[in-house]
Amino acid sequence: MVNKRDFKKYVNALGTSVAQDMMEAYYSVEGIDREAVAGAVKKVIGAVEEAKNNANRFFDRGAKSFADHKEYAAAKRQFFRALFQKIEKDFGQQINEALKEFNAAVPESAKKAQAEA
Repeated sequence: MVNKRDFKKYVNALGTSVAQDMMEAYYSVEGIDREAVAGAVKKVIGAVEEAKNNANRFFDRGAKSFADHKEYAAAKRQFFRALFQKIEKDFGQQINEALKEFNAAVPESAKKAQAEA
């Protein structure tokens, strides 16, 4: 299981990389739909912030509500595993949506030139 700090670093690094590549294309690809790219970058930034905020959850049940510490630890581990799987899935979907929007903004001539390079 990933801890919160590492998860937030991963989300931040991935989002930064994707947004940086989009902005590079924004300024260097001729004929690109800049409004669509700006919207895609906003989606990426929003996805990063949402994932980082959702990672700030706490296990809301205390150890006293379980028969013993072993049950408490197992329940807490299961809670965080499910939480981070859901956050990662949602984050991945949001990034993919932003990438689809970005790819639609890139003109076909630029796509062909990139494929040939």
